[in-house]
This record gives sequence, C-alpha cells and structure tokens, in this order.
Amino acid sequence: MTDDTTHRREWTVTGMDCAGCTAKVVRAVERMPGVRAARVALMAERLSVDLDPGTTRSDQIEAVVRALGYGIAPTVAVDDVPEQAVRPATGADPSWYRTAKGRLVVLTGLLLALAWVVALLTPAGGGYAAFVAACLIGVAPVAWRAVAALRMGQPFTIESLMTIAAGGALLIGAAEEAALVVFLFAVGEVLEGVAAGRARQGIRALADLVPKTAMLEQSGGTRTVPADSLTIGQVVLIRPGDRIPADGDIVEGTSGIDESPVTGESVPQTRSVGDAVFAGAINTQAALRMRVTREPRDNTIARIILLVEDAEDARAPTERFIDRFSRIYMPAIIALSALVILVPPLAFGQDWTTWVYRGLALLLIGCPCALVISVPASIASALSAGARRGLLMKGGAVIEAAARVTHVVFDKTGTLTRGRPVVTDLIPAPGVAEIDLLSIAAGVEAGSGHPLAQAIVARAQAAGVLVLASRDARALPGRGAVATVGGAPAWVTSPSHAAEAGGVDPAALSRVTALEEQGRTVVAVFRTGQPLGLIAMRDEPRPDAAAAIRQLSAMGLGATMLTGDNARTAAAIAGEIRLDHRAGMLPEDKLTAIRAMNRQGGVMMVGDGINDAPALKEARVGIAMGSGSDVALETADGALLRDHVTDAPAIIRLARATMGNIRQNVALALGLKAVFLVTTVMGVTGLWIAILADTGATVLVTLNALRLLAFDPTREA
Repeated sequence: MTDDTTHRREWTVTGMDCAGCTAKVVRAVERMPGVRAARVALMAERLSVDLDPGTTRSDQIEAVVRALGYGIAPTVAVDDVPEQAVRPATGADPSWYRTAKGRLVVLTGLLLALAWVVALLTPAGGGYAAFVAACLIGVAPVAWRAVAALRMGQPFTIESLMTIAAGGALLIGAAEEAALVVFLFAVGEVLEGVAAGRARQGIRALADLVPKTAMLEQSGGTRTVPADSLTIGQVVLIRPGDRIPADGDIVEGTSGIDESPVTGESVPQTRSVGDAVFAGAINTQAALRMRVTREPRDNTIARIILLVEDAEDARAPTERFIDRFSRIYMPAIIALSALVILVPPLAFGQDWTTWVYRGLALLLIGCPCALVISVPASIASALSAGARRGLLMKGGAVIEAAARVTHVVFDKTGTLTRGRPVVTDLIPAPGVAEIDLLSIAAGVEAGSGHPLAQAIVARAQAAGVLVLASRDARALPGRGAVATVGGAPAWVTSPSHAAEAGGVDPAALSRVTALEEQGRTVVAVFRTGQPLGLIAMRDEPRPDAAAAIRQLSAMGLGATMLTGDNARTAAAIAGEIRLDHRAGMLPEDKLTAIRAMNRQGGVMMVGDGINDAPALKEARVGIAMGSGSDVALETADGALLRDHVTDAPAIIRLARATMGNIRQNVALALGLKAVFLVTTVMGVTGLWIAILADTGATVLVTLNALRLLAFDPTREA
C-alpha cells in the first residue's frame, strides 16, 4: 500500500534464477534515494518499487538492475490500479543458449576445449597460458557483476566468491582448474535458469487458458472481438468445444462445462440458465449465451494468477529464518576460509600453496545458493500444484501453518451442506393465508444473499406469489432479518428469537421441534405482536462431506461443525456425516470458540459466508469455499474453488507434503555442504569438485522442489 506522496512502479526483470538473485536486486534498489520499499517476485519476474516523487528516476533504477547482470523492462505505473488488475505476462523463457548466461557457457566451454587442445599440441608453457586466457575471459563478466554488487554495498555474493576463487587459483598456478571452475559455474547458472523457468511454466499455463477472442453479440449478430475487451453486461456466444472467454452467468442454453483446467474438477458439470461459469472452462456439449459478470482483468484465472504471484510476499517463517541465517553464513564461511589459508602455514609451517588452494575451494562450497532456494522453490511449486486443482493458498506462511493444523472447523450452510436449501413446509398461523405468509417473508428476504433467504424468494417466485416491496431491510446476525413490508415492520427470524419477541404461537413450538429433528431449518415470520407462521427448509449435506470427515480422522485431525442453526437441525446434519458440532452460535460465539481451540493447537476454519469472516480471520488458517461471498474470500488465507469438502483435507495434505519437501531440501543443501567442507579441508576434494557440489546442490534442490508440481493432494495416501 502506498501513501499519498508515494508512487509505485513495476518492472519485469529477467535472468533471476534463485532467491539470491532477488536479494541482490532488492538490496541494491533499496539503497537508492527516495525508495521506500522494493519487492521482487521471483516466479513472476516482477520488481515493485514504492518511490518518493522527485527523487530517483526510473531509468536510474533500471541502470542499477542491468549493472547486476539482469534484464529489465518497465510495465506500467500501478498507482490506483485495482487490486485484482492483471499484470502483463512476461512471455516464454528463451532457449538457454539464447540467454547471456547460455552464451557464457558456450564461450567458456569452447575456450576450455581450445586450451586443452593447445596444451596437448604445445609445450607446457603454451598450455598454461591458454588455460589462463580461458579463465580470464570466462570470469570477466562474473567479475564485472561482482564489482557492481560491491559498489552497491554487497561484498558477499556468489560472483565475488567465484572471482576470488578463480583469481586465487591462477596465483597459485592452478590455471587448468580455474578455467574448469569458471565453466562449471556458468553451466550451473544455466541449469538454475532452466529449473526456474520450469517452475514459472505453471503460472503461464494458467494465463494461456483464457482464449484470446470471444464471439460478442451485437445488433442481432455476432462478431469476433479480443477477449480482454469484454465489459460487464455484454453477451457472448460460446459454441461447443470453445473455451469460455470471461466469468459470467448463462442466459440461454444447457451444457456440460469442463472446469478441469481451472478447478481440477475432472467430471464435466451440467450448467444451465442462471449458473455461473469460469473463464478458461470448456463448453463440451451445446451452444450457450453468457452475460459477462467480471472484467477480464478480474476473472477467476486472473485472480488465481495474482494470488499465486503475490503469495511470494507471504513468506514462510522457515524461509525468513533461512534468509537471516544465510546472511551470517556466508561471512562466516569467508572467515573460516581465511583461517584455513592462514593458520596452517603460519602456525604449523605448512605449505602455503596447499592451504591457499583448500581455502579457495572452501569459499566455493560456502555459497548458500542451494540453502536459500530450498524453501521458495518448494513453496512456488506447491502453490502452482494447488492452483491447478482448485486449492488456493496465499503464500508460504499459510502453507506452513496448514501443515501444523490439528483441528478443522466447518461452517454448516454452504460449506458442509450444498448451500441451496429448498422450502419443504409452509405453516401459516391461524387466520393467515399461505400466500400472505410467503409474500411477506419474501419481501423481507428479497435483497439478502443468504441461502435460506434465497430459498424463500425462490419458492415465492415459483408459486407466482407477488413479493411485497420492502425498505429499511437489515440483517440480525445469527437471528434473521427485519424490513418494513407493506408499511409495517416484519421479521423473519429463528423460532427462539421470535418466541422472545412474541412472534410465534406457543402451540406451534412443538411443530418446530418435530421439523428440526428431521434436519430441517425453521424460521418464524411475524409482525409486531402478530405471529404469521413458520417456514421450514432443508439443505442436504454435500455428497463428499462424510468422506472429508473420514479423511481428516485418518490423518489424525479432529473436526467440528459450528453453526448458527438450532441444536436439533445441527445434530441431524452432524449425525449424517459423523462429526462433533456446536449449534446456536452467533458470529461472536464462533470467534470465541476458534480462539479457545487455537490455544490447544492450530485450527483451520472452512466457511463461506459474510458472518464467517471474523472466524476465518481468527483461525490459524482460514479457508473459504469458492462459491462463498467476496468478503469471505478476501478475508481467508485460501480458497477451495471446486466447493468440495474433501479439498479441505487435500489442502492440508499438500501443505504437509510441501513442508516434508522443504526439510529434504534443507537437509540436502546443508548435508552436501558439510560433507564437502570436511573433504576439502582434508584435501580429498578440490576446486572443481567444490563448484560442482555447489551447483549440483542447487540443481538437486530445485529439481526436488519441482516434484511437487506432479503431486496430487486430492488423492488419499
């Protein structure tokens, strides 16, 4: 967020392959005058800078980034741009041999090969000179980047270590190894770039799901227009086999919609008039007419991409710890290297050349690249894998918290149940006509988005009942709603609240009990001192609700349903899907319950409504159902786009797999460092093995993280 005097600028930065690259860019830019904050998203290749007006110019920032060896191009100024704005796509990564680092590999490889040829065909002196030339030419661009970083207050970079190691090797006469180390370093940087490019492909594949064109209806016909030019309210034609060009509602036709590209749902879903559909989904059967409901920059896929990209800012605690550790680790390794070089010759009369060589090798082993990339590579892969299956999480901190969850709390209506209740019983009070009961109730609920309210309105419309006009409508959280209907106040509330207000006939309370024991939700309709009757509704549990509770139990997790519904209805629903429950809860009661559960262990809350927002925020991890309110989606730490209850255990499964992958990566990075540190000091391994170990560790860690892209958390272990 920027204040009134700060401008935000964004650039696309290419050539960043690991978290070390992003740290160099951030530290260099933050040192510039007027820069309030600088953030780099590695997977999105995006640099965002909050800048005071009249200080550092954009071209000065670009010059600094280029000096560090990265490509940079401005995107757009983003002051006052809506939060969901789509950012420009960065395009596909070029082939490795077309990049600057790829060309360096080719150059150093040719120079090394040429030096070996010269060494074979000429006396020893000629071969040595050839290796010196190969090393100097190959290390020159690396040294240039090291000097640029040094000028920006960053002495401890991999480029500086590489330059010192190569220069030191030349001074002690190890020219052949120095040239080989430069070549292996260049190869390692290219491999890191290739691995990072693969990780970015998941995000780009999402953007490619939205078709480039749409068939817009105009003046009785259709014409092809760019999909990103569509506006809310326009109607488009979607033919069988076409991808849907925008989020919208069907206004004509019935067809099967394949939502697997967006949500991971493998079975096409039948959608008809009034149903919402996602951009990127595929129309499989019949022609549809759809009215656009979201701007292209705000469609479901755009929001997923934005969430995945911005999730890099919400770093996991483990990642923040490793970042702090790496800042101490590299200077410590340099100090250790200096001790290895100085102590044996000075204190014990050992050979200088031998210990300088070992100290230089130790420098290369000390590079923390593999350790620094170990967490963000896993997080990025997990976010992409989850997004492809409709599981959205807002960053590494959420993943780490989800992996530690011990209890899952569910809302009832719209979460464990379908959220589409239907009216089953109309019970007017004596002297009240059924049509009047329904007309007044529908008038009170006409503007509400609550599932129970929509069920009452739908019943009135289906019966052809005139819905009375209302005004001053307002919700009574946890109780119902009130509005002025027909010139007088009218209420639709829970029977208990109505009884307190004299709005329900005492003789009708036994009927309420009987209906609630059948799993139905009952509301009372009344005016001041005048009961009008009861309306009973039934909302069926989602088909996979029981399976979700079973999966959570198998994973060693507890589950509880918190609902504002009455105890008997709650017991009937909870009994069907076999989980604990608490009923009659107001929003503040849910908040208090979540707070108490948090003290006993991490709690995940899954909900969908506006009244769930406080509880979602209070929980260690708040997850919103994809069909829920925008407030719930914005408040939550993640979302289940498919509206499957079984996706709740799936998101925990993914989080646990990710943390396991991170532990493997950290162990791999530190383990290899420890082994080669010892073998280097003992003289078993040398310079080229050291750089191979460093590069190899980085590549292995990245490849291990990429395994998460193929992990399917929706499949039970």
